Amino acid sequence: MKNNTLAIFGGQQVKTTPFGTGKRFGLDEATELLEALEQNTLFYHFGNKVKQFLSDFNEMYGVKYSVATSSGTAALHVALGAAGVTVGDEVITSPITDQGTVIGILYQNAVPVFADLEPHSYNLTAESIERVITPKTKAIIVVHLAGNPCDMEPIMELAKKHKIKVIEDCAQSYLTTYKGRLTGTIGDYGCFSTNDFKHISTGDGGIVTINSGQEEDYYTTHAFADKNYKRQEKSVIRDIEYLAPNYRMTELQGAVGIAQLKKLEWICTRRNELGEQLTVGIQNTKGIHPMKITKGGWCSYWFYMFTLDSESLKCTREEFSTALLAEGIPNSPGYIPQVLYAQSLFQQKQAYLNSHYPFDQGNYDYAIGSCPNAERILQNAIRLDINEFFENKDIEDMITALNKVAAHYRV
Repeated sequence: MKNNTLAIFGGQQVKTTPFGTGKRFGLDEATELLEALEQNTLFYHFGNKVKQFLSDFNEMYGVKYSVATSSGTAALHVALGAAGVTVGDEVITSPITDQGTVIGILYQNAVPVFADLEPHSYNLTAESIERVITPKTKAIIVVHLAGNPCDMEPIMELAKKHKIKVIEDCAQSYLTTYKGRLTGTIGDYGCFSTNDFKHISTGDGGIVTINSGQEEDYYTTHAFADKNYKRQEKSVIRDIEYLAPNYRMTELQGAVGIAQLKKLEWICTRRNELGEQLTVGIQNTKGIHPMKITKGGWCSYWFYMFTLDSESLKCTREEFSTALLAEGIPNSPGYIPQVLYAQSLFQQKQAYLNSHYPFDQGNYDYAIGSCPNAERILQNAIRLDINEFFENKDIEDMITALNKVAAHYRV
């Protein structure tokens, strides 16, 4: 590099050209939407768009049954309800995830329990999960963060041993595979998001896969997404046995989903190419720990997150981030501001205003330091965008900038 001086100190900026961009939506989506409107109904049960969307998804994923929902958060709640999670149960999950992962747990008046993560894949491990299993544990929600699969084989063995349901949070892991199997088809249920910030978008929306392949499980899951109405019968059964929400997907969402799904393989393949290119470019950079893909895994890179080795660098994470931005590389320090259990809801044990329920059903401790690996990840992580419209040159510039900043701050 001709000029090793950081741009923040007056040196030449690395990235001087715009990142590649493209249109996510076009004529295909418009055509499907027009067809949906011409049905003269936007209700999923009477129209054909949601049904077609699910049929296409099932074929792509090799599953017999799936249920459409209004969001990825809703998909997780539906899976929890279908799994029988209820008052007094505990559900183990990751402390680094969107709050959507835990909302359904609390709506079922169950209690989230957090297990620690592998330091460089940022995912749950069987060992960390086993340490927090109790007789109240009813389910595990594994989060395949950023498209990187969890090490599912030992997790499934552990769940089978303890008779615990496994729900996969695949909001960020479309077409991700683990030892040749698609994430979302390994656990008892797989939950996907189609909000506007995922690999494919229907504005908002979600899908639940029912991996037992049993018709009865499908009917239970389907009903839980639709106020417990039994719509498979000739006349809808409205004798409500227990509380269930209304999480129905509309025909407009389904219509966009049909067109978006046709682009998914290209989107994920391209993101994988770019993410792997980035890893190769920084794998030997002292001071940076690249994102570690789980052994036997294939990552679809919803984003790319690396961590800094603070002992090898004479700067803070914020200083590194600021210097990288000055080189023309947008980035974000960390992923979420702090681990979930450090947030007010858990520290105050207040899921509902002026109440400590359901936390008062046991002695739950959300002390800082409970998951030290997860806390260190968020203290040292920097997140980079990966986009299917990026050019290889965009990634080359990112690599150059990362190596330049690391070299400047290296001890």
